[in-house]
Amino acid sequence: MNTNTMIYHCSENALAEAIAFCQQKNYRRFSLVCDTNTSAALGERIGQLFNAQGWAVNSIILGGKEVIADERTLEETLDRSGNDPGVFLAVGSGTLTDITRYCSHKKETAFISLPTAPSVDGFASSIAPIVIKGYKQSVPCQAPMAIFADLQTLCQSPKPMIAAGFGDMLGKYTALADWRLAHIIMGESFQELIAARMEQALHACVENCDEIHRADAQGIRRLMDGLVESGICMALAGNSRPASGSEHHLSHYWEMLLLQQKRPAVLHGVKVGIGTILMARRWEQLRGLPLFEVKRRLASAHIPDAQTEKEAIAAAFPFNPEAIIAGQSVYLSMSETGFAELKESLLQNWRKITKIAASVPVSERIFTLLQDASAPLSVAEIGLGDQDEKNALRYAHYLRSQFTVSKLGRILNLWE
Repeated sequence: MNTNTMIYHCSENALAEAIAFCQQKNYRRFSLVCDTNTSAALGERIGQLFNAQGWAVNSIILGGKEVIADERTLEETLDRSGNDPGVFLAVGSGTLTDITRYCSHKKETAFISLPTAPSVDGFASSIAPIVIKGYKQSVPCQAPMAIFADLQTLCQSPKPMIAAGFGDMLGKYTALADWRLAHIIMGESFQELIAARMEQALHACVENCDEIHRADAQGIRRLMDGLVESGICMALAGNSRPASGSEHHLSHYWEMLLLQQKRPAVLHGVKVGIGTILMARRWEQLRGLPLFEVKRRLASAHIPDAQTEKEAIAAAFPFNPEAIIAGQSVYLSMSETGFAELKESLLQNWRKITKIAASVPVSERIFTLLQDASAPLSVAEIGLGDQDEKNALRYAHYLRSQFTVSKLGRILNLWE
């Protein structure tokens, strides 16, 4: 679905707009995907409203304490949707939208998103993060044809989910900085207009942070607008760069760790918020690093040994090291000449890098914004330990090939 044609409506009459949209399109058959919580919050009401129109609604209520977008759940949803699923309806937030996005793509039919909480930025995305063999990976799928967000439902959603959505938005500070860094150092494609759109949505959320924390209609609408805009920016860029960087890599690492240990999941945006605090601290270190110190560190920097790196990846990600090693091929196959050119690029662009670092708020500011939202502020608050934080800071950058502040810090030997 082209984001230029996607319908987005967030208001008190969003469900009436959804019905009018389906009437206009002459849709009469639907597969509604939800879990027990989102069924009670909105799914049952949607089923009743659609049935009252004479439409057939197949409600797929996914059970269990925790719904994960893994092989089992995807297979179950595909099977229960049948041979003629009609239009899929995603009733929920991040995980349920991703499950529906994937299944509708596989069934070659469209889907409509009906959010129940402003908790994640993936509603408008064309990418589905799914878990295969314990490894979280992004799979190209499709964006929804429409998003109808009932404002009353969003305002009544659990406060931790609202805080998670706010945390996901704050992650754009470090994500955009990482994107700009990769552009000037690695020549990665960068689109200023898309970055500006993402920054505008981020600033609107920060400016309305008090209203968001109180779950006022204006604040929740601004937050939902920002989360949807984030997905649109990713779709326009053709990748996740406008919205996801080193802070998200930490979140992905912790998520896979919790899955492997069969421990309760933690909301994505909560982990992103904590990751943003940690990565903001690293940008602070770079901001204060003088050029002579950069020269000294680069003079003693050596190209990472490929075999040592592969062994580190295998130790950190025993469940699927091959896929992660393959994703790091650009760095693992780098020649001495290529590494020398990389160091020279860092040296020549250091002033630009410090300017990028200055665009990231100090970690205390991120901390305060999340604290005011009653969001968790440390790994200890989400059931993880100091070593889990250290391991994430050391290994999470392997999860993506993107050049970020984490990879820059490794070259400069600023942190382990």
